[in-house]
Formats: sequence, C-alpha cells, structure tokens
Amino acid sequence: MRNVIALLLVALFLLTACDQAAEQPVQPAPTATTEAVPTVAVSLEEGLQTFTIVSEESSASYIVNEELFQGALEKYNIPIGNAVITGSTNDVNGTLQIDLVAAELGESQFTVNLVSLVTGQNDRDGWIRDNALESNRYPTAVFIPSELVNPPADYQLGQEATFQLVGDMTIRDITNPLTFNVTATLEGDTIQGFAEASSKMTDWGFEPPSFAGTLTVEDEFTIRVDFVARAQ
Repeated sequence: MRNVIALLLVALFLLTACDQAAEQPVQPAPTATTEAVPTVAVSLEEGLQTFTIVSEESSASYIVNEELFQGALEKYNIPIGNAVITGSTNDVNGTLQIDLVAAELGESQFTVNLVSLVTGQNDRDGWIRDNALESNRYPTAVFIPSELVNPPADYQLGQEATFQLVGDMTIRDITNPLTFNVTATLEGDTIQGFAEASSKMTDWGFEPPSFAGTLTVEDEFTIRVDFVARAQ
C-alpha cells in the first residue's frame, strides 16, 4: 500500500512540474546589436580640443605681384604687363589644439611642402624651387602658433569669427615671427576658413626675381592658407 501511495505522489509531482513549465513564457532569442560609431562632440567648454588639418580640402599659397616686359613674350610666350601670381599646394598638414572658452592654444604646428607649389608656369616654378625657395634643399615651411589675439568675446557655434594667430614661421632654416589674420567658422566638428599674412622675400634670405628686359617681382608677398580642420 505504501508503494502505491509513493508512486501516486511521484506522478502528482511530475504533472505539477510539467504544468508549471508550460506556463513559463518563451524567452526570445537574443538579437545581434550593432555598436554605434562614436562621434567627436565639439562643445564650448573649457579644456583643450584637438583639430587636424584635412589636406585634401585645404591649400597653402603665396601671392605676389609680377611685372613682365616685352622680352618675356619672346622667351616664355606669356602675356606682358602686371600680373598677380599665385603658387599653391594641397600638401598642407598640421594640428591645432585650442581651448575655445579661454581662447588659449596647446601644442600646435602646421607644415607645407614647398616642393609641391605650382603656379601653372613650369619655368617660373622651376626657378623658384632651384633659386628662391631652394625647396629641394629646404622642402618644408613650418608655422608654430603661440597666441590668439583679439578672439571673439562671446563666440557661438556656427558664427564667423575674426582674430589674429601669432607665431613663428620657418622657411629655408630662417625663423621669423609672423601674424596671420584669420577668418573662421566652427560648425559641428569642423573649423574652416582662411588665414593671410604679409611677408617679404628678403626676410627669408633671398632677393625677389629680377631679370633685365624680362620681369621684376615685388619683394612683399602674401601667404594664404585655406583650411578645413576636424576634431579628433
């Protein structure tokens, strides 16, 4: 009799366990999740933020006044008279560290490959590389900014700002102080704009080109950088 009762209890226990299992909801299988790609947030908060030049969207140029005489037409088959010459390159690299609130700079540096400067006139470009800039010997120009002057007092993201960027420029192993007038806009994670500075060829150790009966070039010239830099 005891064996029969024991068997009945076991059967009742098994039936109860089966009913409870049937009542449990079926848990869905875990699905694969795609990890979001982190984005760099730029904010107007204190602290250094780093921006890197986007070379393919930037350029560095020199702009100078040139006067060609009658002899130039015969030698080089180019128009005579006054002209504004621009030599440019996209081979620009650099990093800007800046505290957007305090308007202070961290470690920053910009370089330009002078060998790659072109004006569209091969004879001119070759003479500049071989004689003026001697860029095969001194291939890079380096600018190290040290100070922001007259930054906007209350900058808002997306607004255009003007200020001066002061630092040291090195060309042909000669270093001189240089001040760029900058116009720039910060929007999203990108700073873009342009910077211009005036200089003289004689400040960098070479005389402006001058060939009797052919051409003269002014000593003073403009350095211009059109830049796009993104937060890192």
